[in-house]
This record gives sequence, structure tokens and C-alpha cells, in this order.
Amino acid sequence: MTVAKCRCAWAREEPNIHYHDAEWGVPQHDDRVLFEFLILEGAQAGLSWTTILKKRENYRAAYEGFDVRRVAKFDDRKAAQLLGNPGIVRNRLKVAAAVTNARAFLAVQKEFGSFDAYVWQFVGGRPKQNARASMKDLPARTPESDALSKDLLRRGFKFVGSTICYAFMQAVGMVNDHTVDCFRCRAVAKMK
Repeated sequence: MTVAKCRCAWAREEPNIHYHDAEWGVPQHDDRVLFEFLILEGAQAGLSWTTILKKRENYRAAYEGFDVRRVAKFDDRKAAQLLGNPGIVRNRLKVAAAVTNARAFLAVQKEFGSFDAYVWQFVGGRPKQNARASMKDLPARTPESDALSKDLLRRGFKFVGSTICYAFMQAVGMVNDHTVDCFRCRAVAKMK
């Protein structure tokens, strides 16, 4: 008899299970991955994360592997092409925000040497370890996500409200919000 692993309550079916088990909360320091999650979290606004995960490969193709330099060069013709792509969320503001954010991302890289060096300062350079008993204990935002959101907005980023920033922080492992009964909680806590 196989014993089912205890997971966070939101990871009950695919593609959420694989994403939860392999990626969610794992500290990321690769700027390409950080850019990908910044764009995906913005695209998710008002939608379910499951919807975005199902479209993720389409996003990777449409946004040229999340190559920030290439996305920063997207013009009106490319934006129109993206708006006609049924494999992604076809929202004019979100598509425009991705290009704006790519340009702002490059400016942050120039100033700080990497987006990684910039973004991780909001948690003191180390993942914040939380001990959530259940999903109802998860906040939608925190003082850290408020600060990140405020600074990103000041730098010209779009679709980076505090709730989106907190989801980004969870996704890239800046915070460990696996519930204490989840089999990934301890494993992720050991990662830096």
C-alpha cells in the first residue's frame, strides 16, 4: 500500500502537484528564472495559478525563453502578435507590462549587478522561514512584499502590487510558506 504524501492544500491535482513538489518555495538566484516568475505572477492577476501553469510552456515560447534582453526589445508588432496568441493570457495591459518590466529589470541589473542581488535584499539575503499550520494562515501580503512592491513601482514596473509580490516571493523561495505538515516544508527550509 502506498502512503500519500502530505502536501499544501492547493496542490491536489496536476499541474499544481509537480510545480509544488519541484519548484514552489525553492530559492531561485538565476535572473532568467526570476524574470519568468515576475512575468507569470503578473499574468496570473485575477486568474488561477493553475491556468498560468497550464500555459507556462506557451509563455516560454512566446517570451523567447524569458530572455529579458529580447523581451525588452519587443515592439508594437510583437505585442500585437502576442495578443493573438491563444496559448497565453491575451490581456493588452499584461502584455505591455511584460515589456515594460523587461526594460525596468535591465535597469535594476545594471544598478545592482543582478536582479537577484536586488530582490533578495528584501528578505535580508536569506529565505524567510515561516511555520504555517494551514493555508488559512497564509497572508496575501506582508511588510516585505509591501516594501518590494513599493520599490518596484517606483522603478517603473507594472503588475507588481503587494499580493503579486508576495506570490512571487513564495514562488522563488524568498519565503518558505509550505505548511508544517507538508513533506516539502523541511526540505525547502534547508535550501539557500
